[in-house]
Amino acid sequence: MRHIFLFLGILCIYSSCSSEEGDNTYTGKEIEYELFQASDAYNYQGKVLFKELKSGQIETVIQLNGDKGNEAYYFPAHLHFGTYDSPDAPMAVMLTPVDFRTLTSITVVGELSNGEILSFGGLTDFDGHIKVHLAADGPDYTVILVAGNIGTNANLGTLNRANMTYCAPTY
Repeated sequence: MRHIFLFLGILCIYSSCSSEEGDNTYTGKEIEYELFQASDAYNYQGKVLFKELKSGQIETVIQLNGDKGNEAYYFPAHLHFGTYDSPDAPMAVMLTPVDFRTLTSITVVGELSNGEILSFGGLTDFDGHIKVHLAADGPDYTVILVAGNIGTNANLGTLNRANMTYCAPTY
């Protein structure tokens, strides 16, 4: 009977140690950028948070504020090169779509479309922006819910909707 209690005690200690290690996946480096309302018809705004993982990759968390729903629907999200008003700004990476039920998207960013790996150190020098669309295709694809410049473009001021450019629906 004592062996069982000893075994259970060791098991508890081991599992608590391994869960602490599993929660320690971030380096502590984070940077946040604002996402501005980009559509007169839809009242969404939010933030994008970039967190450095110990693996060197970047976890990208989009959190929107606005109306939520109960049905499974997803807003496409993209990281682009250039500013939000750059015509033909190429897509750097397709992000995990924003879930309409939680208004959240989490993506681990690896390789970009140009073959480069985005590092946390390079993030502040990155010439880019983020856009979240209403739909993945069709006429609602041209409706951009939120957009925001990041990296070197972050201090360019608030969003001017009149200058918003659209991105091509193909990756």
